[in-house]
Amino acid sequence: MLNYILVFLIIVSVVYYIYFKMRQFRTSHMHPIRKKMYASMAGASLGGFLLFFGINQVILFDKVANYIVAAIFIALGLYVLIVNYRGYAHYKKFVIEEEEINPIN
Repeated sequence: MLNYILVFLIIVSVVYYIYFKMRQFRTSHMHPIRKKMYASMAGASLGGFLLFFGINQVILFDKVANYIVAAIFIALGLYVLIVNYRGYAHYKKFVIEEEEINPIN
């Protein structure tokens, strides 16, 4: 059952990654901070994918090599998730100011 939940979370994180990348590319050049915020959100989704994939590998397989690779995926996923979430929180402060300067039509 836990495997199905992790597979669902993996799929959701990939879908959110694609969604935020599309938002980043489709955002006008008039809103550079918003583009960076969407890039950070996409990176956080990618970090979630790595994290859930690593946890899923730990649950599915029981070899030492799989544990090592899964530990690398989990550590890298946590790092990418935390760094991009901090970037999102930083850029979110400036999106409101950018909206006042360059309103969306």
